[in-house]
Amino acid sequence: MFQALRQIFARGDDGPAAAIPPGQRVYAMGDIHGRLDLFEALVSAIDADDAAAAPAETTVILLGDLVDRGADSAGVIALAHAWQQRRRVRILAGNHEEMFLRSFKSLEMFRHFLRHGGRETVLSYGVDRAAFVHADLEEAQAMMRAAVPAEDVAFLEGFEDMIAIGDYLFVHAGIDPRVPIEEQKVHDLRWIREPFLSHPGVHGPVVVHGHTICDAPEDCGNRIGIDTGAYMTGRLTALALEGTTRRYLDAIQSEDGAVAAAPQLV
Repeated sequence: MFQALRQIFARGDDGPAAAIPPGQRVYAMGDIHGRLDLFEALVSAIDADDAAAAPAETTVILLGDLVDRGADSAGVIALAHAWQQRRRVRILAGNHEEMFLRSFKSLEMFRHFLRHGGRETVLSYGVDRAAFVHADLEEAQAMMRAAVPAEDVAFLEGFEDMIAIGDYLFVHAGIDPRVPIEEQKVHDLRWIREPFLSHPGVHGPVVVHGHTICDAPEDCGNRIGIDTGAYMTGRLTALALEGTTRRYLDAIQSEDGAVAAAPQLV
């Protein structure tokens, strides 16, 4: 696989515009973080957008961090799994999925997980809030183990680390620009910010990522960041790619709490 990536991405600055292969369409969605309401709206918008377009081989990519911080991580996981049963949906593992999975075995990681939005994830599985808040760390971990179904754990364990389609590479956080694509470390794919974000040169592929919140999609030429901070801004963004075109779909919560999804001009 990595040798193929090397060949695909061996391009210079003056190469053709980045493209998705003919006959294909890709939707990439940023970090959901437990916002089931926004996720539901954007799922419906993507399904409708794809149905209204010319027939294509369509792939949906969730860029990771489905869980934590928002109110309904359990619901997000259930919907992602159900969506995957009826269309081609590929899912990347984010740093929050990593923390969640590791917290089942490590008490110290469980402590770290709780500090970064994990409490909301555990509570979304129906754990009693008062009992959880008053439990010591080991008791709280035991509550999580009892509440989270084994099927959900297995589903999260099946998430991918990187996806290459055409001239694009999809990862959760980014890549280390000093390291060839085929030698990237999983830790960087899930956690990196610098030196990736400020790197001015080409990476070979255009890297599509989440992880770092931006007010609006950031198309920097060599990378496209689409984490618009759903859990705190009420905006969940998807990037639609077909041929050499790029466009965006958003699910946005208004001031009155209503959620709507629509194409956005950026």
